[in-house]
This record gives sequence, C-alpha cells and structure tokens, in this order.
Amino acid sequence: MTATIASLCCIVWVYLLAGRGGFWRAQQRDDTLQSTFPEDMHWPRVVAVMPARDEAMVIGETIGSLLRQDYRGSFAVIVVDDHSSDGTAAAAIQAAAAGSASGRVTVLAAPSLPDGWTGKLWAMHHGASHTQALPEPPDYLLFTDADIRYADDTLTELVRRTVRDRLVLTSLMARLHCQSFAERALIPAFIFFFQMLYPFAWVNRADRATAAAAGGCMLVHRRTLQAAGDLEAIRGEIIDDCALARLLKRRGPIWLGLTERVRSVRAYASLAEIRRMIVRSAYAELRFSPWLLAGATAAMILTYLAPPALALFGSGAAQLVGALAWAQMALAFQPTLRFYAVSPWWGLALPAIAATYVAFTLDSAYQHRRGRGGAWKGRVHREASSREASGHSR
Repeated sequence: MTATIASLCCIVWVYLLAGRGGFWRAQQRDDTLQSTFPEDMHWPRVVAVMPARDEAMVIGETIGSLLRQDYRGSFAVIVVDDHSSDGTAAAAIQAAAAGSASGRVTVLAAPSLPDGWTGKLWAMHHGASHTQALPEPPDYLLFTDADIRYADDTLTELVRRTVRDRLVLTSLMARLHCQSFAERALIPAFIFFFQMLYPFAWVNRADRATAAAAGGCMLVHRRTLQAAGDLEAIRGEIIDDCALARLLKRRGPIWLGLTERVRSVRAYASLAEIRRMIVRSAYAELRFSPWLLAGATAAMILTYLAPPALALFGSGAAQLVGALAWAQMALAFQPTLRFYAVSPWWGLALPAIAATYVAFTLDSAYQHRRGRGGAWKGRVHREASSREASGHSR
C-alpha cells in the first residue's frame, strides 16, 4: 500500500514540476515589458473604480498613490462607499483634498444591495455605470481595491502592455503584506497555491481556457465589458476577479502577472485574520460541491501530506520516494519564498502549511452549511450560500 501511495506522490510531483505551466517558477511578472511608445501616442482615458467598505484606515494611501501616477492621459478616480460605518467616504474626500485633486476624485454611495448581487460587485457596477454617463466615457476601467498602494509608473506600464498586446483585461497580483509570523507562514503559500490552481502562463495564452485575475488591480477594456454583459453577468460571484477573467477571456486575450509595483497595505497580524480571508471564498472555489471538496482534500493529502509521512515513518523505496517528493515541494516553493523575501526554510514546512489550508477549506464548507458562506466585514452573502438549493448559477 505504501509503495502505491509513494508511486502516486511521485507521479503527481513530476506532473506539477514539468507539466503545469511552470507555475512554481513565478516567472510571469510585469517587469518583463521592454517596449517603448512614441511621445505623441494617444493615451486612452482611464477611470479607476474603487469599491470600499470600512476602509478608512487604508484608503487614503491608495488614493494618494493613484493621484501620483505619472500617466499622461486622462485619469480620474471613483470611490464607491459600500455602506461603511467607519467614515470611509470622509477619509476618501480628505485624501483627495490633501492631494489637491478633489476634481479628479468622485465619491459615491452605493445603493442598497439588491438580491442576487455580492456587495463588492454591486459597488463596482455602480461605479462603472457612473462612468457611462460621463461626457467622455473612459476607454478603460481600473478596478482596484481600497488597500492597494501603486508605484508612480504602474498605470503607464499597465496601459503600455494592454495597448501593445490588445488585451481586454490586464491584472497584477498585488504583493501582499508579509511581515508578521502568520503572514510569513501563510501568505507566500497563498500565492503559490493560486499559481498552482491557475498557472499564469496558461492564463496568458489565448489558446488555453484557463482564466484568472487578481481583484486588487484589474485594467479592463470598457466596451468589451459592456459587450460581455457588464458586471451583471457575474453579479453573484464571490470570487469576482476570476469570474470576470472567465467572462472576458471569451472576448479577447487577458494577462496576469506578479508585480513589485502594486502592494497591499492590509496587514494580517494573526492566524485568525488570514483564516477569515481564506474561509470567505475557499468553498466557493469548489463550486459549493461536497464531491469537489472531498476530491480536493484527498488531492492535497496525497500531494503535500503523504510525502513527509512516508519520509518519516516509511521504509525502503517508499521512504526514499517520500523524501524525494518532500524535497521537490520544498524546492518548488523557493521562487515564491524569494519573491516575498522570507526564509527558504519555510519550504520544508509546506506540508504543515498545506494542512492548514485544508483545514481552512473544510471550515469554509462548514460555514457555508451554517448559512454564513462568504461572510466579510459583517455582511453574509446568503444568496451565495443557498446556491445549491436555488439551482441558480452565479
């Protein structure tokens, strides 16, 4: 039996390292663009749409970094206050005034959340709809989270890549905050697992169906979004960024990469805070299916937990194969660990980290069964939690 498990572990890791788009190399990055544009080129109009719910502590930094963009085209910011209770709208207005750019920042209040919509998508939709009524609607929408800090040249480089490659969606995976012990233990693995699930090299190929995006920073061609049915087409999705990527990839090429230019300032000081982030969407990723949950759990156990168990408690060839698989996963984790500037020794802890993510995913399913699926900042997406019963696909 142990020999069979060891053989399966070996097959899985050969596939992951050699056959899954080289995801573990973390090579899809935004600093690979070398093209230049003429000084007299037409820079498209861009409006940033920022949904914000209880973000008063961080939204000022985000707005300030957007107002400092060196972009040569028309650029404005719309903040949609999603029923905040902490003065988010006032903080946004204050940040605009501090940047002497009140005329470039519009703060809207999101209407009451209708049935069938997730809160973030409803706020995004309200902001995007507002741009349609502008005297000159934008060519592109920059959907951004309220906890993101942008380097001054981010928008310029986003538009360069988008125009050059005629992309309908260009997304940057924000570098997440990684200072506390809990963050160093779990955040790099979050990025590693995301790349394993959605190999960026496959996302960026037009001949592959794989589609994904990072919701913190998404530059979207407005007319393509309109033609695809606007955000209403994905109105109930909890994992809204990947849903938007699937929607738009049917219309044209998309691109997703890692970046140093875009950073999240949201800190996760404890394990419980990271757990809440993951529990919110983990079961939604499995389409609320108990069968997919069982399959994913078994796959994670085989891939990440069986190798160290074989290495520590097995014997003979099975022990050797287990140790080899453990070494392979530790080495595969190194590029992501380097990107986050954390100790390479965390590679040996990847089995324990994976076990933590499995526990979070099971908890996500449990919360869904309790009717608390998708809970975030005091709001529970009950319509998403009852999806199976209604049969409505979101």
